Amino acid sequence: MDIPHGYSEAYGTPQLKTAIAATYKKATPENVMVTTGSSEANFLAAWHLFERGDEAVLMAPDYAQIWGLAKTFGLKVKSMWLKEELEWQFDLEELKSLVTKKTKVIQVCNPNNPTGAVMAGAQRKALIDTARDSNAWLMSDEIFLGAEREGPTTDSLWGKYDRTLVTCGLSKAYGLNGLRIGWLVGLPEILEEVKLHHDYTTLAPSTLSDHLARLALEPKKRNEILARTRAILQKNYPALRSWLESHGSLFSHVPPKACAICYIKYNMKINSSDLAERLRKEKSVLIVPGDHFMMDGYIRVGIGPPTDYLIEGLERVDELLVELNKGK
Repeated sequence: MDIPHGYSEAYGTPQLKTAIAATYKKATPENVMVTTGSSEANFLAAWHLFERGDEAVLMAPDYAQIWGLAKTFGLKVKSMWLKEELEWQFDLEELKSLVTKKTKVIQVCNPNNPTGAVMAGAQRKALIDTARDSNAWLMSDEIFLGAEREGPTTDSLWGKYDRTLVTCGLSKAYGLNGLRIGWLVGLPEILEEVKLHHDYTTLAPSTLSDHLARLALEPKKRNEILARTRAILQKNYPALRSWLESHGSLFSHVPPKACAICYIKYNMKINSSDLAERLRKEKSVLIVPGDHFMMDGYIRVGIGPPTDYLIEGLERVDELLVELNKGK
């Protein structure tokens, strides 16, 4: 109650930027700009880098914000598709064929939304080498970093290549969506240019959110929060996997290594958006259709809620599956 409720620091308080910088190797507060959620960080990075006629190579499937912005700003977009047969990694030869000296930006999401895949070592090296060889900017959306179901915490792409902008925040791995705290990590001279755009968006983060974010990023508390996230995923994924396996050949998937989501292929003659809309209207269950990722025949299911809640949602999906089967 003693916190003043005036305008906060436009780009985050020095204390918060210091706390964020501490989570990245060789980063300083000058490498950090705080934003209102990672969506604003993505938008500002795109607004700064994108110019009409530029060529961009964008990871797919992916959270489609950058794809939409690239189209809106009039870029020529090439999709770098993750391959299910490669456990949702991109093909190294395809990367080489997509990126040219004309490529302005290469954008990735790691860990990936919607597949839950973590970029393999060979892919990471190829991505950085290719960006450096083409002098392209590298945009890395790392909002799910820290939400690994198995394996170590994913390494950030920060510090591997100077022309890199990393976006992240407290929404996904931390489960603190309501604080609306995100950030952009880059070289200080680049952030100075991005700030000129930020002055026309949200002006400043919430004073209270800045304060609460500092508490969440205290090393001991941060470790507790991320451990909680990992425990939820380790408990809920087996419940979802058991449900999927109970349906035999109806569903197939590559087990997600990270993220509170699972990307599932289904064997039914129904459009994914139609399936999602029926679940929403008739069963009050929300899933994301593969159509949203330009991949009909898939759905994305969230596994972050309490286990009982997840199981009830799956039971309601079962109800619709029975009805669909009757309607054949």
